[in-house]
Amino acid sequence: MPQKADHPRGWDTDAGHLRKLQSYEVEAHWYQHFNHLCDDACRTPRLLGYQKLDTHTLLVLEDLNGAGYDLRKQYLTTEELHACLRWLAVFHARFMGSKADGLWEVGTYWQLETRQAEWEAMADGPLKEKAAAIHQKLSNARFQTLVHGDAKYANFCFSPTGKVAAVDFQYVGRGCGMKDVAYLLSCFEGGIQDQRQEEELLAQYLSALCNHTTYISPSISLAELESEWRGLYPFACADFERFLQGWAPGHWKSNRYVKEKVDMVIEIL
Repeated sequence: MPQKADHPRGWDTDAGHLRKLQSYEVEAHWYQHFNHLCDDACRTPRLLGYQKLDTHTLLVLEDLNGAGYDLRKQYLTTEELHACLRWLAVFHARFMGSKADGLWEVGTYWQLETRQAEWEAMADGPLKEKAAAIHQKLSNARFQTLVHGDAKYANFCFSPTGKVAAVDFQYVGRGCGMKDVAYLLSCFEGGIQDQRQEEELLAQYLSALCNHTTYISPSISLAELESEWRGLYPFACADFERFLQGWAPGHWKSNRYVKEKVDMVIEIL
């Protein structure tokens, strides 16, 4: 079990409350202005109705159960993980280069600028010292897209035929697609264990990304995109590990292989 911290967690603070309120505004904006751009290859619930009230925002969304995506998974098979990676690949291709107007300027729920309480709670060490540099490395990536920001199993809905849809766009915003990939792979039971397994899964994702050229501008070199994002995968792992060390030290996701990625990043920086 994760150890309890001796400090207020991010959600116990005024900053955490404001972050949550902003996440609701971001999700409402997503469904009004971006969601319709998703196709069947990166399926999401359709927006059926929207109303802004004095103290509430009302969103009426399609029932994905009724649309055939009625299965939820606590654990994923390799094939199901591949399906989620393909969803992310198409999503990232669809929004490659998009601005984040009305969304998070930096996507993901763990991004450093909104998680200062967790950073302060970290034990002193090289990861804490290099946290800002890791954040900047990802934020300064040449190729940026919109990231889902919370691509865990619980936010994917499956059909009996193996198709996938995604929900929960509270933390969607601009970023390097490797942030979504690293987070999703961190949820895989037992975590990624070795370089061979990592290479196989990244190849699945990057192949789907670079083959989905319908939305990627011809001016973008797919070879350069793949090279940059592959090189940023360890940084994305280290970025999420930084959050975990401040939020839930000793969490099961902080495994040996992730720590090797952190050591690699620290050495590079």
